[in-house]
Amino acid sequence: MICCLGTVRLVGGNSEFEGRVEINRGGVWGTICDGNWGIEEAQVVCREIGHGGAVAAFGSAHYSQGSGTIWLNNVDCAGNEDSLSTCPLLSDVTNTCTHADDAGVQCRGW
Repeated sequence: MICCLGTVRLVGGNSEFEGRVEINRGGVWGTICDGNWGIEEAQVVCREIGHGGAVAAFGSAHYSQGSGTIWLNNVDCAGNEDSLSTCPLLSDVTNTCTHADDAGVQCRGW
């Protein structure tokens, strides 16, 4: 199942309300590393794709490993942002991540 809106989508879940978080940069979809990944970041993702709030945030490729580019790591949302792209980064280093660290979310509406 794939659910997306604009530049964020959920992949690999059993419904449109859950999955591995992927973002699109320059037409290329990639994943987010689970460094600092928590419920605040999940809230923003769920809101951005139109699913209200988050129920849970997952790391360690809970929804299977993605492929290709790992675009982000150490995202630091407060939880009230409208878009993941407005959240600050604690670090933009992604070379310590593998797809075994892909982040995921479960949104409300499930």
